[in-house]
Amino acid sequence: MNSKLILGIDPGTMVTGYGVIESLSASQYLLRECGVFRTSSQQLLGVRVREIYDEVRSTIEQFQPDVLAVEDVFVGKNARSALMLGHARGVILLAAEVCDVPVAQYSPKEIKKAVVGNGNATKDQVAFMVQKRLNLKEPPSPSDASDAVAVALSHTILSNFND
Repeated sequence: MNSKLILGIDPGTMVTGYGVIESLSASQYLLRECGVFRTSSQQLLGVRVREIYDEVRSTIEQFQPDVLAVEDVFVGKNARSALMLGHARGVILLAAEVCDVPVAQYSPKEIKKAVVGNGNATKDQVAFMVQKRLNLKEPPSPSDASDAVAVALSHTILSNFND
């Protein structure tokens, strides 16, 4: 297996997490960078999604990932939250398309199952397994960054599993 860079994204209109990992082998990964893009609730939605688009595109241009993995929308109980999340996902997918980066999409359950082994895992369990799988002293922070790293990890795990 060749080394690959995966950009994982945990979308949100207020806070979008991102994590860039390098997959060195089927079970060895290196965290290159992670963090969050924050927007202000005081801004109009159009301004916020433009900021997310610009940040994601800039991150793609900086790291040149082989693939962008993004979490799917989870509707749950709040349809408005799902709709807002859809706006963020839309501009993330657009940034990947404009930069000609393939996209992989995973449900929250798929991500938890891949990283933890349990599709109903808690955020703390996911963060703990991200820390262990990447041999980090502590989980990435804030939790949106940790979740984004989990999205990237799930892609490497699931794509290796399916090879």
